[in-house]
Amino acid sequence: MRIAVDSGGTFTDAVFVAGGRLTILKVPSTPRNPVDAIAHVLERVLADHSDAADSPLELLYGTTVGTNALLERRGARVALVTTAGLEDVLEIGRQARPRLYDLFVERPEPLVPRERRFGMRERIGPGGRVLLRPSRAELARVVRRARDSRAEAVAVCLLFSYANPAHERAVGDALAAASIPSTLSCQVLPEFREFERTATTVVNAYLIPVMGKYLGEASKRAAEAWRPRRAVPARVRVMQSNGGIVSAAAAAREPVRTILSGPAGGVLGAEYVARIAGFERVISFDMGGTSTDVALLEGAPRATNEALVAGLPVAVPVLDIHTVGAGGGSLARFDRAGALRVGPESSGADPGPACYGRGEQPTVTDAQLVLGRISPEGFLRGEFRLDAGRAHRALEWALRAAPVGPRSIEEFAQGIVDVANATMEKAIRVISVERGYDPRDYSLVAFGGAGGLHACELAAALRLPRVLVPRLPGGLSALGILRADVVRDYVRTVQLAALPQRQVRSKLAAAFSELERSGVRELAREGYSARAQIRVERLLDCRYAGQGYELTVSASGDFIGAFHRLHQHRYGHSDTLRVVEVVNVRTRMAGLTPKPQLERAPRGGASPSPAFVGQRRVFVRGRWTLSGFYDRAKLRAGNVLGGPAVVSEYGATTFVPPAWHGRVDAYGNLLLEMGRR
Repeated sequence: MRIAVDSGGTFTDAVFVAGGRLTILKVPSTPRNPVDAIAHVLERVLADHSDAADSPLELLYGTTVGTNALLERRGARVALVTTAGLEDVLEIGRQARPRLYDLFVERPEPLVPRERRFGMRERIGPGGRVLLRPSRAELARVVRRARDSRAEAVAVCLLFSYANPAHERAVGDALAAASIPSTLSCQVLPEFREFERTATTVVNAYLIPVMGKYLGEASKRAAEAWRPRRAVPARVRVMQSNGGIVSAAAAAREPVRTILSGPAGGVLGAEYVARIAGFERVISFDMGGTSTDVALLEGAPRATNEALVAGLPVAVPVLDIHTVGAGGGSLARFDRAGALRVGPESSGADPGPACYGRGEQPTVTDAQLVLGRISPEGFLRGEFRLDAGRAHRALEWALRAAPVGPRSIEEFAQGIVDVANATMEKAIRVISVERGYDPRDYSLVAFGGAGGLHACELAAALRLPRVLVPRLPGGLSALGILRADVVRDYVRTVQLAALPQRQVRSKLAAAFSELERSGVRELAREGYSARAQIRVERLLDCRYAGQGYELTVSASGDFIGAFHRLHQHRYGHSDTLRVVEVVNVRTRMAGLTPKPQLERAPRGGASPSPAFVGQRRVFVRGRWTLSGFYDRAKLRAGNVLGGPAVVSEYGATTFVPPAWHGRVDAYGNLLLEMGRR
């Protein structure tokens, strides 16, 4: 039994296969201990599908624990061991201004203060030659200082250790002998660029105690909740930021690879539904209760090694996702100048929006309910009812306290939605227009509990031609996790001039073989013993000689020509006479997993009348108007509906504005386009 769980700020979503069909389950998140929501999911699955208890359990989990620990600065007490003279690299950074003309910008404080950064007398040259070997007394001194600092974990990042890791391993062995947990940069990120390598290693050490405790509890609670009749332990795997899953033990060792865990699942889910719907160029739009994640896809999801999380650089591979603090639970307020602000603060799962029964401040969800765009019966097939009166009162109280503001509750609610839309529109522009991509060439894949409520208005503002609201939009991130392969990424800095090609290819082949041997060993521990179960991808980071940054291309075929073409596309110019350097070799090893498929939807005629619930008033364009309400579970392939319309389903709602129309495709996805049908 494979169950994928995506733990969000407001709801925890689960997707699994039962009776040959994909099934979704949503429960409220438990922010104080997210593991409680997982146990609740498993109990519900057993209650509804008691025969599943006979099966061994594989729990696939997308988590925000690492991200939240960074944002809230509640990770471990960390010390840093580095080469003497480099103790301040975390603060020096790249000396780049976050905002060019802001003289008062505040940089985030380093995770390790100066008094816990220890320099060690050792030196390795750039080619890997030992210049100064650390003495036993020096190793003992570093261990003693780490113990005296009461560090819960130690990050070890020595100069040029990517070329020769011997000294780092010696420090790691000494710390292990003293029972002090450590993270070595040669294991987490063996590549050049001292600042990024140090920062990433420190983040990993900072998260190890938090994630280790959390994943250990998750594994224990999963086994207890499942209670298999067979003596087979529950297997827990965790979604990584690179779009692959990995065992809980591996995730606990390298938690830095899980910081964009949930959003990565959403990108995989969006890529899958777009592909079966016949669209290759899409923008994924995942709007949940706390945040919105967007990504631009042209076929396979893109990865980057230049992520910034909570103001801290993280150089491990992550899917290229942009996140903003705008979700259904985003709080609305007026600032001292009377301007309306929405987010990034969120009501979360506790207390949640006012309409959930406990919150008191107005949120985006409350505004949508006041506008009539959410069914008053609530979510989860009536299990989660909404209090429309409480939402109305929350907006009314906030409006009374405003120095200036809208003249009516409806205008206030529309203003909240408009401000949230503006924030999300800017996020989509960041990944498209600002990178040279025209959004008019892409379709918008909208999912998450609130994505369908805002998608058409965003598409109209950005002139995207269509919106695709997939089947199971409230659980698409969990579906992406369920379809993810077991993935391990490996990197090695080589710094070779790509001429002559024959010699370079020989050296690259040796480097790839070494990385792949490591990958085969790691995947064997994950249960993959046959090469036929493993897919290997070889990549190269290349640049023109003298450049400071690289572009990643496939190592197969004419990689130099591929680099010239990519450089031309990205920057508008290339130079085929200039020497190309291969800086890093990368290997992506994927252990293949079962891929559950969306079944085809039953056929119907053009009329959606079986799904028609009735007509209710919605507030659109400054006035109340009648709108059709539909039950999505009863829509059939071929059905066509026109706006204004509200389509409700388990875990999500879609709003079709006037002058838009929709049709249901063969897989039950809802395709929305502007214009009358």
